[in-house]
Amino acid sequence: MNLQARIDEVDRRVEAACRRSGRNSADVRVIAVTKYVSLEATREALDHGLNQVGENRWQDAKEKWEALGQRGEWHFIGHLQTNKVKEVIGKFAYIHSLDRLSLAKELEKEASKRNITVDCFIQVNVSGEESKYGLPPQELEAFAEQLLSYSHLRIVGLMTMAPLESEAEATRPVFRQLRELRDQLNAREILPYPIPHLSMGMSGDFEVAIEEGATWVRLGSVLVGKS
Repeated sequence: MNLQARIDEVDRRVEAACRRSGRNSADVRVIAVTKYVSLEATREALDHGLNQVGENRWQDAKEKWEALGQRGEWHFIGHLQTNKVKEVIGKFAYIHSLDRLSLAKELEKEASKRNITVDCFIQVNVSGEESKYGLPPQELEAFAEQLLSYSHLRIVGLMTMAPLESEAEATRPVFRQLRELRDQLNAREILPYPIPHLSMGMSGDFEVAIEEGATWVRLGSVLVGKS
């Protein structure tokens, strides 16, 4: 399939998942994950209206952002090393991988210098896999409390990555738990504002994630392919 056909197919699948779960498809937004594709493929994605772009590493994103950064909104969705914060901050509208206090401190320091507010997702390792980054679920509330003193960080949601399963349905408990964690955080009013978003679901499991409440899905191969 060409890019437009893939976009149409993803749109159809998002709509269907929303119908099954009684949701409005306008509440689900798609991030085109371009980490495996070229600058030209990223440009083509933007030309086709995919204006939410996700990248995992600054080293890989640099050329694309320098050429196309003024187009669309850019999401940093990979593990962020503290020594890369200076390069990333101010360029990406959202950081999806806030998972430790040392990173929060560095983001706060650099955001304060620039007098900007950084929208962040707290990454939670719901599945408990050692290969994945993120806070253990039981540490989420204490971590959120620690972030109260960081006035240049705004927590907009939670993010997780599900295990790679042969059947997408097997990922449902992970996505459901992230939604429950978000709802608990809001119910207990640990932060002085509600947290609306859930960044969860990738090419192999995004429909299940939507059924469980995802507001952002991160789609690479199923949408923009691989170069």
